[in-house]
Amino acid sequence: MNEYRTNTCGELNIKDVGESVKLAGWISKIRNLGGMTFIDLRDEFGITQIVIQNNEKTENMCKNLTTEACIKVEGKVVERASKNDKMKTRRN
Repeated sequence: MNEYRTNTCGELNIKDVGESVKLAGWISKIRNLGGMTFIDLRDEFGITQIVIQNNEKTENMCKNLTTEACIKVEGKVVERASKNDKMKTRRN
């Protein structure tokens, strides 16, 4: 695709589990649940949920993030433990 992203937020699905990807977009929602931070990352193609395991390094990075901020993330695609049957990616 290009150097700042390998995929769009709307195209990842179960077939991509285990793949390393780069995504870019803006933050739609942030939820900090103590041990993990969840970010809903949006682009013009859809939404991907980013899961960040909280540790000293990631907590410092995440504390300044706000909704509507543009970010780039890199990581591995993992399968959700709890699935939402209403989400398109659940069925792919």
